[in-house]
Amino acid sequence: MKRRKFLHHGIITLAGSGFILANCNPDRNTISNALDLSEITLDALQKMYHSKSLTVSQATQWYLDRISKIDRSGPKINSVIEVNPDALKDANALDAEFKSGKIRSALHGIPVLVKDNIDVTGKMSTSAGSLALKDNKASRDAFIIEKLKSAGAVILGKTNLSEWANFRSSRSSSGWSSRGGQTLNPYVMDRSPCGSSSGSGASVAANLCTIAIGTETDGSIACPSSMCCIVGIKPTVGLWSRSGIIPISRTQDTAGPMARTVKDAAVLLALLSGIDENDPVTKRNPFKGKPDFISQLDQASLSGKRFGIDKTFLKKHEKIDKLLHDTLENMKSKGATIIEVDFNKPNDDLGNDETNVLRYEFKDGINKYLASHPVSSKSLTDLIQYNNDHRDSTMPYFMQETFLASDTLSDLSTPAYLTALKNSHDKAKQVMDDLLKTHHLDALIGPATGAPWCIDKINGDRWTGYGAYGIAAVAGYPSITVPMGFIDELPIGMSFMSTAYDEEKLIHIAYAFEQITKARKPPKFIKTI
Repeated sequence: MKRRKFLHHGIITLAGSGFILANCNPDRNTISNALDLSEITLDALQKMYHSKSLTVSQATQWYLDRISKIDRSGPKINSVIEVNPDALKDANALDAEFKSGKIRSALHGIPVLVKDNIDVTGKMSTSAGSLALKDNKASRDAFIIEKLKSAGAVILGKTNLSEWANFRSSRSSSGWSSRGGQTLNPYVMDRSPCGSSSGSGASVAANLCTIAIGTETDGSIACPSSMCCIVGIKPTVGLWSRSGIIPISRTQDTAGPMARTVKDAAVLLALLSGIDENDPVTKRNPFKGKPDFISQLDQASLSGKRFGIDKTFLKKHEKIDKLLHDTLENMKSKGATIIEVDFNKPNDDLGNDETNVLRYEFKDGINKYLASHPVSSKSLTDLIQYNNDHRDSTMPYFMQETFLASDTLSDLSTPAYLTALKNSHDKAKQVMDDLLKTHHLDALIGPATGAPWCIDKINGDRWTGYGAYGIAAVAGYPSITVPMGFIDELPIGMSFMSTAYDEEKLIHIAYAFEQITKARKPPKFIKTI
């Protein structure tokens, strides 16, 4: 529905946008208690800036206040590990640019949160949630942060994450780090927010920022997007640079946008893509200049589209079965064709080889990162020793067996590594490409994951099934996760996967799906169910 603007006694409202601005003086940084930017989109926020009914400083202050009220007190979801002390100063500078007529991009003045494994220069640390890196002040922005700042975004702060992006222990609790503590799911707060990008997912869901950046190796954007009822895009490896990001895997790692709408995520995806000489994989990027993912979104449709769903997803959990059945019928009614295929078992068969690849690549990547940063731990061996020396604070719930296993391995010229890489990365590509081609599919689909499980810091995460993102992660191919609905107040998302650099098609599909389901709902901060 087209948004309509109304004026009533000095109060400006935008129908369908979820915010109210009462008697706002754009020349002041103070804001009315009636201001509510919940669920606001990039477009709506930009309209307010351009109409001078709101300043960047006022919007930034609103989000900082909400972080204080929601994240630090009140529900205390604990998704923000550190607030940027310079956020308001940066916002004031961007307001001055607005007044002078300089508008950098669609992100000008947009408040963003960034996962705490991405280098951001200034007063904040980049720690991957680890106390070992609590004083790591980057001397250079990550490439995507350079682009984010150049686009005029306001960095509100850093988000909490599963420590070391969930690569320290097989018994870890998603969203827990020794530096940041446990992030909660804003929908039901004794439930997991999932994935290492849990802080980014929870903060977007709880309206603590307009958009956020997460990272994924295998599921760390898709899973929290599903469990936190938001949109997450895991790009093709190489669409976004990885330089300046604490690594796990050079073949699977990528950062990506997390937002409340497909369009907002697509805008961020386009603006932060580009060729980085320090990340050779970006040279494969086929897009010349800034890609355009949104110009034809309004015409997006599911009519004529063909989707392959893994047959094992159709009968797994009775409540998700019903939600999925109703959703697929809705898609069919809009002209989509649904075909049963098999990508789940082939993905499961890749598991051991994928694990070996990640262990080899983590040791190589983390040693290089640590050696180039101002930290006392200069190797994986040093990190292991730090954790042993500070066991009470770093390992109160689970150990570091993944670190230990990785540290025993040799370099990336080892035949065992090269064989594992071929048996995982190459096979995943082949499985996906063969399915897409043989069945003339536009995308592979399925529930991203099951319902959020209860947080258990002693036993770790309890996997609840599905995982319609894993094979794309191993292949380095793109996936998009979009809210599909709820069971018992718990969000469930649908993931869409395709071949390399097929982001534009996936975005159009995801947008059309979003419009027919309209499943996104803000959280109620329920304590338990």
